[in-house]
Amino acid sequence: MTSVTAEVIICWWGGRMRTFPLAALAGAAVLILTACGTETSAGGSRDDRQCPAPVPVPSTARGASDGGVRIISYTTARAAGGGCPASQSQVMYEITPTADTPMTYTITFGLMGGSGTVSDVLTETVPGVRPGETVRRTLPVGRTLSGVHLATVRSVPTAEAPSQSGPCPRSGVRVYADRGDAAMGLRVVGLHLSNCGTGVYRINGYPEVQLFDEDHDPVTGVRILHGSREISFSGDEPGPTPLVLKPGEAALATLTWRNTTEFGDPVNAPYVRVHAKSGADPVMVTPELDLGTTGKLAVGAWRRLDRS
Repeated sequence: MTSVTAEVIICWWGGRMRTFPLAALAGAAVLILTACGTETSAGGSRDDRQCPAPVPVPSTARGASDGGVRIISYTTARAAGGGCPASQSQVMYEITPTADTPMTYTITFGLMGGSGTVSDVLTETVPGVRPGETVRRTLPVGRTLSGVHLATVRSVPTAEAPSQSGPCPRSGVRVYADRGDAAMGLRVVGLHLSNCGTGVYRINGYPEVQLFDEDHDPVTGVRILHGSREISFSGDEPGPTPLVLKPGEAALATLTWRNTTEFGDPVNAPYVRVHAKSGADPVMVTPELDLGTTGKLAVGAWRRLDRS
């Protein structure tokens, strides 16, 4: 390592710090600088071993572009060695929205390991992408990559994006969907509502829902049922009860369906617009409804959730 000042050259040479006066050693300056390194800023230093930079690999894998999102390239991790530090894998991608309103994107990347198959997934959320704007991002990945592709791309109007944390929405309530549960073809997803405002919030009955496909077009021909008896065959279930939610209190409703496929084309509706009650601000969630050919979706009544 070398440091050059106005009067001396300071470097590590032979395991010791050495100082060479410039005036006395002007003729040997080139030799000394060659042996010590080439850093020329006062007080600075640099290892003379050059570490190769990761080379971006253009992504041509399946699903490299979808829904206004495009993977540009990726770099794979490099282990430390030879005096060079370890590097981290990165995925470079861009979003070019086609909607005429700000959108919030949730992107799931499929990460390929040494075998060339998807061995892990990573989800990234990019809020508030404006119309006409191209957003480029670099996503760090804590593992070695042999490839990457887009598993799913979901986008919802930012004004309708679900909220589980952060600032309280203007409505005073948060609405979001959980990951759900699936067993023997029966699907159940919970719709959560929590009062994050300063006053009480009153609900009585069932949330109102509208279904949309991958292109954000309305899904028709699906019956919306109140209560899940016709689908889950679970017998009696509680009906609607008036609820008065104080600040910090919460409620839950459910979406229940089966993905049975018999005759006809299966119906998939990744997006559901939810109104907690008539006239409430809409929230668009992504429960990924795979309704098969059943043509039915059951909506449960709101019920209070314990604080525990």
